[in-house]
Amino acid sequence: MIALSLAEIAAVLGGDLRLAGSATADTVIDGVVDTDSRTMAPGSVFVAKPGAETDGHRFVGSALAAGAALAIVEHPVDEEITQIVVPDVIVALADLAREVVARVRAAGDLKIVGITGSNGKTTTKNFLARILSDEGETVAPINSYNNEVGAPVTMLRITYGTRFLVSEFGADGPGSIARLAGLVEPDVAVVLMVGMAHAGGFGGIEATAKAKSELVAAARPTGTAVLNVDDSRVAAMGALATSRGMRVAGFGQSDAADVQAHDLEVTASGTSCVIQAAGERLPLRLQVLGAHHVGNALAAIAAAGVLGVSTADAIDRLETVEIAERWRMQPMGSDRVRIINDAYNASPDSMAAALRTLAQITGPGERTVAVLGAMSELGETAGEEHDRIGLLAVRLNIQRIVVVGPEARRLFISAIGEGSWDSEAVFFADQDAAFEYLRSELRDGDRVLVKSSNSVGLRHLGDRLGELFS
Repeated sequence: MIALSLAEIAAVLGGDLRLAGSATADTVIDGVVDTDSRTMAPGSVFVAKPGAETDGHRFVGSALAAGAALAIVEHPVDEEITQIVVPDVIVALADLAREVVARVRAAGDLKIVGITGSNGKTTTKNFLARILSDEGETVAPINSYNNEVGAPVTMLRITYGTRFLVSEFGADGPGSIARLAGLVEPDVAVVLMVGMAHAGGFGGIEATAKAKSELVAAARPTGTAVLNVDDSRVAAMGALATSRGMRVAGFGQSDAADVQAHDLEVTASGTSCVIQAAGERLPLRLQVLGAHHVGNALAAIAAAGVLGVSTADAIDRLETVEIAERWRMQPMGSDRVRIINDAYNASPDSMAAALRTLAQITGPGERTVAVLGAMSELGETAGEEHDRIGLLAVRLNIQRIVVVGPEARRLFISAIGEGSWDSEAVFFADQDAAFEYLRSELRDGDRVLVKSSNSVGLRHLGDRLGELFS
């Protein structure tokens, strides 16, 4: 965080400053701000967030022992650390982030990119951060820090030397993106797609589209909306952008896009295409697996172009990215048995894309194996969406379908009903049982996809398989 005195922080938060030790109101704080006491270092700020399973106030002592100089709390804690008492620490965290971003923006040349979409946010964030990091100091979220805690914590990592802040905005319901993006008013608003991910929390896909459009509505009127023109719901957000005076830059495979991809080819070693932008046609060879990541690359190239990076430079930098993120289409194992661990998250769209990638990268004499768990947060559509994935797996001729966990049982039943018999589809109640089966079943030439929502935890099964066959 930029340097602020305790008095300044208390004024921003509207909180009650309670000094401890040798601290005075003029004491300057410039350390890490986080809700995790394990990340504390000398001079850090610990935000004592109450939670469903535990309460951050219990860890103020641990934060102090690690070097924290300030605790933001909702009630005083009996520890010898300076505290600012506020009614709501999450609101306080957001207020502090808003103030810090405003000060840095006013003092320098900070440009802010906001990214949202039902799928692809983290990959696009990583792609864009890689491109921009060669232009100047770039701050982007760790992992998928995109919620009411992660987004402000990321914002608070900027300094007066930061040139680019890349923010990823997720949502758990209407209004979430508006609140988060409203903290920074992005110069560039990137909307990737509107899909069924988390649709249960929004009340359907149209409500999801409206929620994603909140990013465009929160962006600076002098800014640019970077929109996926291949998705009709996203493309329609162009009208909102232009009504606010914003520019629109489209990406996709459509001729209507400003940044286009053609001639896609997916192999086990990566994904190739030709990028067409600003009158140029340039080859792109992504090391990241899956045709669906080309769209994320297009979004990153388009956003970088808005910020002055040439298409050629953007492509050169993207080609150095080896994986999108841990547990996102991450190759593991060996050439003998290749494991693709893509179990950080799952939605109907990303599940279908991963299955298609598995089918595309498996050559003659090799066998496709899909290890699948449940997709979360689909609400009343969960049953039919799991049915659809089971049917798709069979129609793609996935040769072994291994379904794990009771929440995914309907996927297994659908695969059986579609004709996956004779042990082609199997079900296991837990990961240990699935691991024992796969240990004996997998053989040379197998190409194995592991895919589920994060809450299911199949990424850990993927790690075990990767280590077994490395």
